Amino acid sequence: MTSDLNRRNLSGTNLERAGDHNQRVTLHAIRVSGPVTRADLALTTGLTAAAIANITKRLLHDGLVLEAGTTRGARGQPATKLVINPDSCYSLGLNIDRDHITLVLVDFAGRVRGRLSREVSFALPDEVRTFFRRSAARLLSKARIEPAQVVGIGVAFPDDIQRVGLPRQPPEYAVWGDTSVTELLSGALPVPIYVENDAAAAAMGEMQFGLGHQYQSFFYVLITAGLGGGLVLDGHYVRGATGRSGELGWLRGRSASGESRPLQSIVSLSALYDSLAQGGVQVASPQDLTGLEGAAEGIVSNWIESSSEALEDAFVIINCLLNPAAILIGGRLPAALVNRLAARLNERLEAHRSRIPAVAPVARAAMSDDAPAVGAAILPFSERFLPTRFALMKTTA
Repeated sequence: MTSDLNRRNLSGTNLERAGDHNQRVTLHAIRVSGPVTRADLALTTGLTAAAIANITKRLLHDGLVLEAGTTRGARGQPATKLVINPDSCYSLGLNIDRDHITLVLVDFAGRVRGRLSREVSFALPDEVRTFFRRSAARLLSKARIEPAQVVGIGVAFPDDIQRVGLPRQPPEYAVWGDTSVTELLSGALPVPIYVENDAAAAAMGEMQFGLGHQYQSFFYVLITAGLGGGLVLDGHYVRGATGRSGELGWLRGRSASGESRPLQSIVSLSALYDSLAQGGVQVASPQDLTGLEGAAEGIVSNWIESSSEALEDAFVIINCLLNPAAILIGGRLPAALVNRLAARLNERLEAHRSRIPAVAPVARAAMSDDAPAVGAAILPFSERFLPTRFALMKTTA
């Protein structure tokens, strides 16, 4: 009888894979803690001083890290500090959504070196392809970065983008259901293309470069034209059995009229824009939501109240089932509005504190409103350089 372990087709690690994993762990430790000495790295990673010496020698040779001065005041020889080399390689991150297309150029330290964005409703594949080719060339030229220095392209793309049925969505938008994003962008640069759900990309970016350094377990809420979620537990992104974990937007909630509707039809920029339009207020971008006054501000306040009410039960369930350290809200909603929504949700959840085992704080995510694009840009770095939970396992056919 075949054991469960054999059915999973997993074999143990070998020295080559362990060495690759140790290098990834060391590189990530330098990224998180740098400037850092080799002695500090040995303490952080649990590797021997000899192993750290060999690994850092390779990283310096490959140009992935740099020496950045020495420590002072310690006994013996001054210890050299190491930091990530931001110019060692670059990545492009593209976010395709129902209301915009955004492309960012990111260096190895996670800093955005260039950004181009276009506010466009329900862009079709040909429009996205043209935008990407022109914008990629423009960003690289302006930053004086050679195409050979780009190690990959990451794409943040909502699952079921054509199925959600947002207000004013045209019938021809259904073409996305038969479009391969990888094929659409292939040929622009001779590098791998990685396509990821937009909320998952944002959560992974937050995990690597944001509050993931503070919270090992968190649920990420992405508010864009729709509503998505991503789950990080014990420092790892969790996909679920079919890769669809965190699908917050498909849960049901009650609208202001008491009607049961998908949460993304209540808690989203599309829903907020629609409410403002019904009140005679037209907005063209998230930036237009800042500084609203009078009746328009009243509509925004009502949306925050109805959104917090609609999310309350879902957040109670998240707390009970997942026990995250925090629930983080990111996306294109302006920071001031995210803070107001988080504060109202914290007030609502406080009432449940005596009735459920734990209540995690709700807070604004650290990454900017370009979180999906930046998170997508990190995908090539993660694939090539950063540690993953599967680095010590291999799957056989």
